Amino acid sequence: MVSAVPTGKVKWYDTEKGFGFVTQDGGEDVYVRKAALPPGVDGLKAGQRIEFGMAEGRRGPQALSVRLVDPAPSVVEARRRPAEELHGLIEEVIRLLENKVQPDLRRGRYPSDKKTMKLVAEAVRVVARDLDP
Repeated sequence: MVSAVPTGKVKWYDTEKGFGFVTQDGGEDVYVRKAALPPGVDGLKAGQRIEFGMAEGRRGPQALSVRLVDPAPSVVEARRRPAEELHGLIEEVIRLLENKVQPDLRRGRYPSDKKTMKLVAEAVRVVARDLDP
């Protein structure tokens, strides 16, 4: 008789606390602690598929000997905007920089409008996040 290895998707995992939960394909949530992860794996990502051994713990089922079935989904790729949209955003950032930042910098000082500078800085960060593989 062949026993099927339990599989499931990571519901959530807190790397700092070292534990999380997997929703077993049968529907039951299973506790996962860091000690059950494969060597070199520090955490799991929501939606990641895993296989695991299972034991009944004091508070319910607990995963043992986790094996990664799928690599962790890329959060960056999932959040990345379409290239055409990013192109338009970059054009807007360039205009913002040329009109709101460069004139003051040419005069040897930083722009004084803090609200606008926060907006510019956030726009630059958004572009940088989308460009960073």
